[in-house]
Amino acid sequence: MKEDYYDILGIGKNASAAEIKKAYRKKAIEFHPDKNPGDAKAEEMFKKAAEAYEVLSDPNKKSRYDQYGHAAFEGGGGFGGGGMNMDDIFSQFGDIFGGAFGGGGFSGFSGFSGGGQRRSKGSNLRIRVKLNLEEIANGVEKTVKVKRKVQAEGVTYKTCGTCGGRGQVTKITNTILGRMQTAATCSACGGSGQIIDSKPSDADAQGLKVSEETVSINIPAGVEEGMQLKVPNKGNDAPGDGIPGDLLVAIETEEHPTLKREGDNLHYDLYISYSDAVLGTSKEIDTVGGKVRIKLEAGIQSGKILRLRGKGISSLSGYGSGDLLVHVNVWTPKELNKEQREFFERMQNNENFEPRPERSDKSFFEKVKDMFS
Repeated sequence: MKEDYYDILGIGKNASAAEIKKAYRKKAIEFHPDKNPGDAKAEEMFKKAAEAYEVLSDPNKKSRYDQYGHAAFEGGGGFGGGGMNMDDIFSQFGDIFGGAFGGGGFSGFSGFSGGGQRRSKGSNLRIRVKLNLEEIANGVEKTVKVKRKVQAEGVTYKTCGTCGGRGQVTKITNTILGRMQTAATCSACGGSGQIIDSKPSDADAQGLKVSEETVSINIPAGVEEGMQLKVPNKGNDAPGDGIPGDLLVAIETEEHPTLKREGDNLHYDLYISYSDAVLGTSKEIDTVGGKVRIKLEAGIQSGKILRLRGKGISSLSGYGSGDLLVHVNVWTPKELNKEQREFFERMQNNENFEPRPERSDKSFFEKVKDMFS
């Protein structure tokens, strides 16, 4: 079982953004690879702290984590948590370390060197995927075609002449306090330490070309409009030996003709005739699993809510499903023929047709309260 993100950073759920950042910096410095060379346990803690910070520092991700826990990031690469490597951590959060480790670089680990050389990361790609209610209820695997930039064959590189392969350039400035030395990412190579030596004619200035690729996306049940999934390493490639960006998948939902969603619950408006309400009947209604037939008792009242348990949307947390709430509406005819009108005129003063609500017949407000609880 994965550790709680708040426990990893040693903070409470009500911690502010500044407190979350401060706690992460403290943990990151404590378990930094430079401070713990060759210590696999420290490296693992370093990664866990970065994963926790990635989620808790983002208000949207934090909200989903608070509601669903780690289950909010399962399936399809998750919603931005888990599986972080050192390149991801230092490309996203390196500025948080400040000058604690020579400007954010560190030695002895893949992708970085003592001189500050780092592996660049390719740009992310964003697509939208539209889902119907059945796909949302059960989860689905979608296959999409993505045009992404990839390394062209035949591209060769050479050491950057500006930084000498270090990825950084140093500058010495005379100030009133004396000579000060600062380091900055090399603008010529982007910090990779390499520049293109030769490339084919169909490659761009970075040695990349556009290629169409089929990508499979595993979408978990229970996603909602506006959610964003991440498919790692399916964005654009980075020049040289950099790591690819990610494919960010925004979820869009199609409107269902008869079912309306509210969280994990679904709502269905069922209209019946006056005679059906008086005599009772059975009706076929829509669910996300297909049509089902329900029985309506004689004398059913308009506004009655029937709850079909487990017929709603599967929870994103992976525990159970919502319900289908069937709202019964008795349809009153607007026009009557002579025979029908005469019948209702005779019944107008009949005591059996006088409204006599029982204590068990809940008011509209009580029904709404029950529905939301």
